[in-house]
Formats: sequence, C-alpha cells, structure tokens
Amino acid sequence: MGFTRFLHGHKTFDHGIYPVEHKELTAGKPIRRLPFADELVIPLQQHKGRTSVPIVKVGQEVVRGEPIAVADHFVSVPMHAPATGVIRAIGLAPTAEGPKTQAIFLKVYHAAGQQVLYGSECEPEHMNVKDIIQAVQDAGLVGLGGGAFPSHVKMQPPAGRVIHTLLVNGCECEPYLTCDHRIMLEQTEHLIRGIRIALRATRAERAIIGVEDNKLDAVSHLRARIPKHLPITVEAVRTKYPQGAEKMLITALLDAEVPAGGLPADVGVVVFNVGTLAQMGELVPQGRGLIERVVTVSGPAVKNPGNFLVPIGTPVRFLLDQVGLKGELGQVILGGPMMGMAVSSLDVPVTKSVSGVVALEPEDPAPARRQVYPCIKCGECLRACPVSLNPSMLGELAVAREYGVMAEQFNLDQCFECGCCAFVCPSNIPLTQYFRIAKSINRDARRRDEAKQTRH
Repeated sequence: MGFTRFLHGHKTFDHGIYPVEHKELTAGKPIRRLPFADELVIPLQQHKGRTSVPIVKVGQEVVRGEPIAVADHFVSVPMHAPATGVIRAIGLAPTAEGPKTQAIFLKVYHAAGQQVLYGSECEPEHMNVKDIIQAVQDAGLVGLGGGAFPSHVKMQPPAGRVIHTLLVNGCECEPYLTCDHRIMLEQTEHLIRGIRIALRATRAERAIIGVEDNKLDAVSHLRARIPKHLPITVEAVRTKYPQGAEKMLITALLDAEVPAGGLPADVGVVVFNVGTLAQMGELVPQGRGLIERVVTVSGPAVKNPGNFLVPIGTPVRFLLDQVGLKGELGQVILGGPMMGMAVSSLDVPVTKSVSGVVALEPEDPAPARRQVYPCIKCGECLRACPVSLNPSMLGELAVAREYGVMAEQFNLDQCFECGCCAFVCPSNIPLTQYFRIAKSINRDARRRDEAKQTRH
C-alpha cells in the first residue's frame, strides 16, 4: 500500500479525488414520507440479470406489497406493488439510460389506506441458509447503493470461495447524497438485524461497517447501539471519492486487493450497502417485498431539499414538484453527480437503484456543456485514477476508435466509471463517457462473436 493510506489517521486507498460535498443541504434532514403520485411506473428491469415477468393483467386491482412480477432466473428478482390501485397498462416506459423498457403502470387509489397487506412473518435467525437466500430473493432486494445487483446472488459465493468478512458500506462518497447517513441514524435496528441475516447466510465470521469520517455522528451512534456479543465493528475511513466503491473499501479496511477481473469473494469478502441491509432487516422477517426506498432530493435548483421515503415507480417530475424549484431547471441526475445518469425526461421513474435526484440550475457547469481541448499530458488523470489505469492513453485510443486495444493492452474493463479522470481533466475531455461507449461497443462485439460461434 502507498504512504497516503496512513495519512490523517483514518484508513483509505491510494489516489482518488476530493470533490465539494454539498452534504450540508440534507445531512440534518430526517427522512420524511411524501404523498403518492397519481400513477406509478414500475420497470420490469430494475436490476442486473434477467427481466422480471409480469403476473398481473390490465384492469386488475392489486394491494400494496402484492407481487406483480416474478423472477425469471436465479439472477433476477420479483417486483411488488408499491401502492394499492389498479393496473392501467403494461408497456414501454422511458429510462434514464435512454431506450424504453417494459413496465407496469399502476394507477394509485388515493382513497385507500395504503397499508401493506401482503406478507408472512418468519424468523431468519432460525432459518437455514438456503431458505434465507430464497427469502431475500422473494423480497426483491438488490443493491440500493446504485449497483442493483440481486442481493441473494451475493449471498451465495462462487464454488471454492469462503467468505470470512462482511463489509457494510456506509461511506456514501458521492456529493449531495445523504440517504445512507440518515438510514444509519434512523433505521439502526433494521440495519443491525439485516447484518445478522447476511452474516448467517454468508457464514462470515465478522462484519465491519465502514463510514466516511464526515459522518462521525453515525460512527458513534452505531457503536453505541450494536450489542457487544455481535461480531460487528464500526470503522471510520477517510472522506475521499470513490471510497464507497467496493474494491476501494476492501483495500482501505482490510489492506487486501481484489485481483483484476476478480470478485470480492476471491479475497473472502462480500460487500453490502447499508440501505440494502436495513431493508433486508425490515422486510425479510415480515415476508414482504421492496416497494419503497429512501432518496435524497437535492441540488442548487431545489427549494426544499431533503431525504424522502419514496415508492418505487414515482416519476421524477412528481418528486421535483413536491420539493419545489428555485427557478429554471437545468440537468437532473439520478444518483450522485459523479456516477449518476442525467435524464432526458422527467417522466423517468425512481427505481430500486436510485439513491438520489440531483437538480442543477441552467448555469451550472455541467461537463457535457464545457469546451473540450486537446490532452496536454499533465498526468492529473493518472494521479486520480483509483485503479491505476492510464486514462490519457485510453482517451486517445477511444478517439481513434481502437476499442479492442483499450481492453486488451490497457485494461479498459478494470475501469468502473467513477469519473475521477474526467473530474480532474483541465482539458474537459469527457473520458468517462469515452470509456463507457468503448466498453459497450466491445460487449456488442463479443456478443456477435459468440453468436457466430454458436451458429457454427
């Protein structure tokens, strides 16, 4: 490990950046529930893996919490009705990524009490591993930190891998976002129970909660409330982006490095976000599904920023109407400004992976609007990259459309699109976007090659 890991008292990783946090806008705002929108749009693809399969029909009435789509594979999860209402349609809906996707349109009954009327209680502490994993899948749980990988799949490591440590990610290193901070302070009991469930399912010996040191109130709060007999500790790590990336957190807390192309399980670790585990601790014992999540709504264009409990499927337009805008609206980003996705339509719904909605003003210097200049070979991107790639060279190869060379000779696939290189680039080169496009083109090429081999 480099010398920087030991500076300032709290653990960290080499490289990275220090963007302005803007967390003071919402860090002290308790979680509040918002009214229900008139219509919720529930995409069937809100997770990594196979698309969910609808089991409802147009015109069918459903109650809050009722399953409305089932998993189509082990790497898939079901969907549940976020509100009591009637299925208005099943069809295409806009997404933040661009292409439309199949979704269920649910017209909400505002006169209904909106109690969760579906579920069957159980005691995960007395269940075997297989039943716990099934219960987690039945709850529709995915990574709520933005990854959206099905949680039950993480609980079943690859053959030959033994998990010894459960890392709980409470870093929340993206600017503006504070929903995880509030979850640690307000949903502590659910979080602790979720950790206990995950420990039992993974057979890990211990759990470590990693929290950035700009949230020391959460560190002291958790330490005071974790029972002494549980193998759970809380560690402060240095506030630095992207400290919350799972490989960076593993390096910071365990001084271990996940091999290139490998998984955390290769070093005996599994990583879960605090929001995911808090939902696990609440939903699994009740036999209920994921129907809502905590979302930070913030940004310079927002009049009343805060942390809100939002039904899955709530349109972004409705959220912004509820918090109010100061004036003209610029870009709207789902997630944080570093790794989040700018939306082209405010009709895009909140999905399971949306941790924040950041609304910018028109004059904000969004990267897409900056003048791009030639690379000056300053090396800032090399110093910032947390996985020690050469973003400058990768950028030049991307411009030359040498996408295969990027992957084969310069480890493009190790890039997890954190945005550090583009953030520090004085020439405003949109490096992250270049790499995202290159990886997509390479994936398409691999699929074509595999299809040809299958035909032959």
